[in-house]
Amino acid sequence: MLVRNRFLLLVVVGAAALAIISLSLQFLNLIPVTPIVEERPFQAADEIISLVQGKSRKRVFLVPHTQESDPISEAYAYCNTPNRTEQAWEGHSPADYKLLSVQVMIRHGDRYPLYYIPKTKRPAIDCTLSTDKEPSHPLLASFISHMGQGSRGRWESPLASVARLPNHSACETGELTQTGVVQHLRNGQLLRQAYRHHSFLSPEWLPREVWVETTGRSRTLQSGLALLYGFSPDYDWTKLTVRHQWSTLFCGSACDCPARNRYLEEEQRRQYRLRVADVELERNYADMARTLGVATRLLRAANPIDSLQCYFCHGLAFPCVSRGDDGAGGCLTKAQFAVIRRQQLEDEADRRKVGLYHKYAILAMHPYLNRTAAKMEKVAKASVAGRARSEEVFSLSSAHDVTVAPLLSALGLEDSKFPRFAARVVFELWRSPPEEPRKRPGKAEKALDREMFVRVLYNGEDVTFHTTFCRTHDRHSRQPLCPLKNFLSFVRRDMFSSMDATSYQEACSRRSG
Repeated sequence: MLVRNRFLLLVVVGAAALAIISLSLQFLNLIPVTPIVEERPFQAADEIISLVQGKSRKRVFLVPHTQESDPISEAYAYCNTPNRTEQAWEGHSPADYKLLSVQVMIRHGDRYPLYYIPKTKRPAIDCTLSTDKEPSHPLLASFISHMGQGSRGRWESPLASVARLPNHSACETGELTQTGVVQHLRNGQLLRQAYRHHSFLSPEWLPREVWVETTGRSRTLQSGLALLYGFSPDYDWTKLTVRHQWSTLFCGSACDCPARNRYLEEEQRRQYRLRVADVELERNYADMARTLGVATRLLRAANPIDSLQCYFCHGLAFPCVSRGDDGAGGCLTKAQFAVIRRQQLEDEADRRKVGLYHKYAILAMHPYLNRTAAKMEKVAKASVAGRARSEEVFSLSSAHDVTVAPLLSALGLEDSKFPRFAARVVFELWRSPPEEPRKRPGKAEKALDREMFVRVLYNGEDVTFHTTFCRTHDRHSRQPLCPLKNFLSFVRRDMFSSMDATSYQEACSRRSG
């Protein structure tokens, strides 16, 4: 009896110990409690696409980022160094769905600083392109050669006079670097791999099928051309027209909106109040100014974060000045850089909480979103009517951070990271498989409601169900994608509800000063 009782006691104690160990391992993340998808470097892009695509393009739901990052980690992510692991969920849907169109907005790639830190030397960066420099890309040599034939394309004024390649051995202000070119060659190649099994574009695409637009800055023009080349190498220049957008908001003829400007002014005042109330930031600027031997206000006006970010992204030592009789001199430090980055992250959080920027963003990006919605609806109606392909099915808008950031906010993607270099936002239009014939067939408008769907992706992640217009859609319903009608209703009416308006014109004119 005694032996049996001891045996039972050992069994109970052992079971309890195993339970405690298992629970502890889960808390320590030594045993994964959710599936893990293996990440591979971009060089194996074909393998990545094969891994996640498979035979049937299964719908994938991604978990939004919730872990807070430190300022330096955020700075590395902002650089978007081309050797980083990349993932792309573009081109994925439930099996048998048909991709009808793709619209892409990008931020230009890595650039030379726009501002100059007083009394320091400018970063020593060569902006000419060469396959002998790093980073490089397998398509770089042929891209350089192809740009030499650009005179055969059609260019809206003033784009014909803008350089198609960065070409200064000592970079000029705001010039695209080789890193920026490579970033978008990779973006284009990545999209090409993602859409290679779809036939929304003709094999030798027609001029009417592709729309390319850019601001007049060389860095946006060159970034757009790099992405297009990665997406469709050696395309026929005679089929390409590059259109000019004079406004960074891509608002075309609908840019007049007094309320938008007033929201922006209020947002800028909010930024200023938050910044001057940050004691650590002000002390940091004073320390930096003392090192350089300049007035604090002069340094602050020079926006030093812009130049320091360039040093950081290119792995260069931060700038120094020689020591003088006044005690000034020394080098700026990564710790000082981190303080400014920390304040920027706090500003982004406060911006989301206050909501002024969101209202500005809605009015700023409605014209672009309205064009996007109109293009989708036109393609969808042509598909339902069974008409031959005659619409724009691939659109590329090459823009700036001041374009992409409000676009994300207007879509309700407030928790998204600030647009890094070469960021991309993708809108996809999908059609579901034909339904069984009904006793009372619906009209074409009903077919649009039943069969047309959208996906929105940011830097390769599917964020559709984080957008305002599809947040409440039941992703586990019979139709696991977001209905196009949700997007159309959002753009044409619902997005103005926060301003107690039902149209763009009403929202632009009714706000009091």
